[in-house]
Amino acid sequence: MPVSSMKDLLEAGVHFGHHTRKWNPKMKPFIYGERNDIYIIDLHKTRKKLEEAYETVRQMAFNGQRFLFVGTKKQAQDAIKEAAIECEQFYINHRWLGGMLTNWGTIQTRIDRLNQLDKMIEDGTMAKLVKKEQARLGEERTKLDNILGGIRTMNGLPDVIFIIDCKKEHIAIREAHRLEIPIVAVVDTNCDPDEINYVIPGNDDAIRAVKLMASQMAEAINEGRTMAISVMEERALAATSGQVGGAVHIGEGGRIEYVGASEVEMPSVVSDDGEDEEVDMEMAAAFGIDANSVDASSLTPSSLPVTNADAATSVELESSSADTTTGQGIQEGGGTGVDGAVDGRNDIEALAGNTSGANESGALDKEVNAALADA
Repeated sequence: MPVSSMKDLLEAGVHFGHHTRKWNPKMKPFIYGERNDIYIIDLHKTRKKLEEAYETVRQMAFNGQRFLFVGTKKQAQDAIKEAAIECEQFYINHRWLGGMLTNWGTIQTRIDRLNQLDKMIEDGTMAKLVKKEQARLGEERTKLDNILGGIRTMNGLPDVIFIIDCKKEHIAIREAHRLEIPIVAVVDTNCDPDEINYVIPGNDDAIRAVKLMASQMAEAINEGRTMAISVMEERALAATSGQVGGAVHIGEGGRIEYVGASEVEMPSVVSDDGEDEEVDMEMAAAFGIDANSVDASSLTPSSLPVTNADAATSVELESSSADTTTGQGIQEGGGTGVDGAVDGRNDIEALAGNTSGANESGALDKEVNAALADA
């Protein structure tokens, strides 16, 4: 299946970055320009990187590697869970505990405790306890399930991690680096792309943008696994007829394992998008450029004029309507309560609830809406 078109990316608000004062200079190659103090991400670069990530993830899934989806911010929680379940992988969408990867042995003991509590409920042991004890154990189970429910069947470290919001998930990134686990991530204009193995420049705050990116990774995984299973079936059939040798099976934790598989040529994920030129003209118009006098598809960030709040007062991005803006995505996300940094020093022992903090997303919501209203 081809990756999303430029128009799909535009409509999902993937091109909206953060306020210009919050940018990371390392993201400059991926920035198209700015409008009303909001950075606009170059969707040509986004689409190219998305295609590369899609191809890589699909090949990894074909090779039987397992994926961990991580997104604990309010806007990403549902999308991360849905995408991981769709492709039968693992997820963390409530809170990242310090040491979740680097201290996996301790995390496994908490998963065992969760399984023990579930068994107590199933065999009726819980019902025989006094109500106060039932309430205490029920609360413990809920807390453990919220944090560890998405990885309770992982049985070991993941092979690849997909992340939404690199700044919020900095602990996960640090642990992945220590264990040399490759990272695929949506990287906004305020993030450091050097920390990520496979960068997808894009909006990590809008619900629609996050859902689009997560679903694309799920599709790539499903496609790779489907092709691997197809190859295994063909080889197993050939082996029974004496044409070829090789052993194939589904390993522990859903890992696809096989021996002797030959290189398989996968279909290209690059779609023939005839809408790119139209999108180029829309982006050019957003900066007050005469679309009839230039080839908008050849525009680069360095060729864009310096803009200010009055540079394009008579022109609007197609995606700036109420149902496609970043502001809309943030409003749908709720805008409260989970963007504080997590201190992982005592996380494993405490297994406490969400850490609240200043919500940068709410501020961005106001900034984007104000910028678009003034345009």
